Amino acid sequence: MVDHARASRLARRISQIVASALEYEVKDPRLAMVTITDTKVTGDLHDATVFYTVLGPTVDAEPDSAAAAAALASATGVLRSIVGKCTGVRFTPTLTFVEDTVADGVRRLDELLAKARDSDAEVARLAAGATPAGDADPYKSPRNDSGDVL
Repeated sequence: MVDHARASRLARRISQIVASALEYEVKDPRLAMVTITDTKVTGDLHDATVFYTVLGPTVDAEPDSAAAAAALASATGVLRSIVGKCTGVRFTPTLTFVEDTVADGVRRLDELLAKARDSDAEVARLAAGATPAGDADPYKSPRNDSGDVL
């Protein structure tokens, strides 16, 4: 029987423990800019997937994702033992680290929205000074025999 509430509580707790351990206990400089974004635990509580992002040292600089992935792979055993000590569950879940791509998707979506706003502004600028190509009143109006509009 799968207890989803227990799995989600354990996932939140693992996120907190791993984030705290990365900040205070694991002394690897490659993990300085790693942020834990989410954790998913399987229904049997045996496997945990920890999602992370790597922030760049500056806004314009690209983060070193490969180095962070290697550092997390080498620290997996230490992090799993810390999770086991802090959670107190019978079986400590295996930890798998996966880079979270949501931030890249958000960045791409922001770029597309900015491009669409610029395009809309250009169309509005061109339409502001435009005149109709045909008659001022392009719709047919009913006329009487003398040509006057009714």
